[in-house]
Amino acid sequence: MKHIALVGLGVIGGTFAKAIDAHMPNTFKVTAIDKNEETLARAKEDGVIQHGEVTNQTILQDADLVIISLYPKVLKTFLETHAQDFKPGAIVTETSGIKQTMLDFIAPHIPSHVDFIFGHPMAGREKQGYNYADAAVFNKANYLITPTELNDRKNIEEFTNFLKSIGFGRVSEVTPRMHDTLIGYTSQLTHAIAVALMNSDDTSRETYKYVGDSFRDLTRIANINEYLWTELFLENKEALLESFDTFEAEMQRLKTAIQNDEVENMYDIFRQSSERRLAFEKSDSKRKD
Repeated sequence: MKHIALVGLGVIGGTFAKAIDAHMPNTFKVTAIDKNEETLARAKEDGVIQHGEVTNQTILQDADLVIISLYPKVLKTFLETHAQDFKPGAIVTETSGIKQTMLDFIAPHIPSHVDFIFGHPMAGREKQGYNYADAAVFNKANYLITPTELNDRKNIEEFTNFLKSIGFGRVSEVTPRMHDTLIGYTSQLTHAIAVALMNSDDTSRETYKYVGDSFRDLTRIANINEYLWTELFLENKEALLESFDTFEAEMQRLKTAIQNDEVENMYDIFRQSSERRLAFEKSDSKRKD
């Protein structure tokens, strides 16, 4: 693998570029396709790509690994347009936060001469755009791969090794539906909670003057990219709404205990959450030194 092409130099694509440069400098030819000429110029100035194009001219035809980091709808259009432009034998992957609907749509458009691997970095930023890309975001982070029966095992292993080489701590393989269920709970529900908490505030009382770290921590991701997350929520609505139901039931359990002064029940609820959080910390690869 000599040439890596990045399609989309936003916060994820840009982080790939910076992580490759940070962990494997001068190892690959790194190029990029992005509609923003200023972004391409900035990436070249930073030394993280050698060449950029606003629309594909020569890049896809030569790249051994193509990493596509686009919004789901844009990704679908891109693949429809460029399916036949990829180099024979290339590994092509995408980084979207939904998988089953993407797989259902993309499968008919995947040319037989490439190996398309569905993946998702469990790392990102609240902000959007190349300027917020940071190689450190990938350090010890999780990465999910959703293999299909069409994938070559050697290519999955090569891609997995590449991911670990640029900082990822754990690469896991899951089915598309399991991915969407997990993401509906661990990512989309958490963003929904942050949004609801932020929007439930009575702004007339100038809450910002009185908050502590707990409020800051819980609402950090409420500063959200409305276009991307609307797509993600709607494309994964079934799994997300199931997570809503589970969360609302747990909130009702705590609310009932408070209403009825059920002290022992509240102790049990808090002990359960503490035990689960401690178990999570022991297993979380990003928390380990």
